[in-house]
Amino acid sequence: MPLNETSLTNVTESEAAVPVAEQKFRVGPTVTLRPVNDVITENEDGIVELYIDNPSLNDVTLNVDARISVPAGIHVYGQGFAQTGAAGTVYGTFSVPPGSARTIYINIKGEKVGTFTVHFSGLYWPGDNKDDYNPISLSHPFIVEQASKNPGEAPNFEESNPEEASSSEESGGIKAEGEGSFSAPGFEILIAAIGLLGVYAAKRK
Repeated sequence: MPLNETSLTNVTESEAAVPVAEQKFRVGPTVTLRPVNDVITENEDGIVELYIDNPSLNDVTLNVDARISVPAGIHVYGQGFAQTGAAGTVYGTFSVPPGSARTIYINIKGEKVGTFTVHFSGLYWPGDNKDDYNPISLSHPFIVEQASKNPGEAPNFEESNPEEASSSEESGGIKAEGEGSFSAPGFEILIAAIGLLGVYAAKRK
């Protein structure tokens, strides 16, 4: 009888000693946020390319929360974004498993001529460990030389990036259209896009 009691005690202690693995990045994920075109004309949109890479050495999925808010006269279209209740605001949540990469394109159209500073910001975290989140932000100026021909028309993401479009059910994108009025020139556009450990902005040459 004492032998049985000892065996039960050992099993209980062994189960209690199993540690719960903490969800964290073994290797920091990478993002390249690059303004592909920062001059907007009648037939050419401003374009920002967001490249996300979660190294295969990691054991957890990389989760990203991004938001885009725009003022009147500016239209933004992005793959994988959905409309929020607030005027002129969209949000996007993206998940990238270990050993995977994703490229997201954001198109910017303008109704007014002028220079606008675009601010990118977002949050990312490993797996379900939201307490280990990291913020990211970046600013870049965009010049509207001519009002966009069709500012209210979404671009064809399928033609510009067929691989990304085929991997996303929301290939048509979602529009953020600013509301309200601004009298001062050079006002800022607030955009929340995806960020990770590294952000590199290619300056306009």
